[in-house]
Amino acid sequence: MEPEEIAGALADVAGAVARSLVDRRGMSFTTASTLGRLEREGPTRLTALAVAEGVAQPSMTQLVQRLENQGLAARVSDPGDGRVTLVAITDAGREVLAERRRERNARLVRRLAALSEEERRDLGSALRIALPLVRRIVDESAGPGGHPDDIA
Repeated sequence: MEPEEIAGALADVAGAVARSLVDRRGMSFTTASTLGRLEREGPTRLTALAVAEGVAQPSMTQLVQRLENQGLAARVSDPGDGRVTLVAITDAGREVLAERRRERNARLVRRLAALSEEERRDLGSALRIALPLVRRIVDESAGPGGHPDDIA
């Protein structure tokens, strides 16, 4: 396959998997992604969160306020500069993410159970080969502030 064909196929796979696993009854993709980033990267400036998530600062301010109201995030002082306020995930936020991940994995397991044993074996073989390569591609393209696991 040519790079263009591989890119298209990867985008199709990523989109199909993401759409099938999203719990549309819960929080938005941006909300889950923001919480996931806070969990991975630790307390972060609101402006940096907005840039990393690709949203305007006023939108991130509103999102953080909602997370604070729900007890999922809190503003904390920067230990290196007391004038700076950071946004941090709370224990409740970590638990919400953990529960979302458990539910997402359970949905995926149910879908995979519908495959034949041979299909599961083939898919597993393909993933063992593809996943390290895809991670390397994504890590190299993520740059500062980006992360391949931004979907929480």
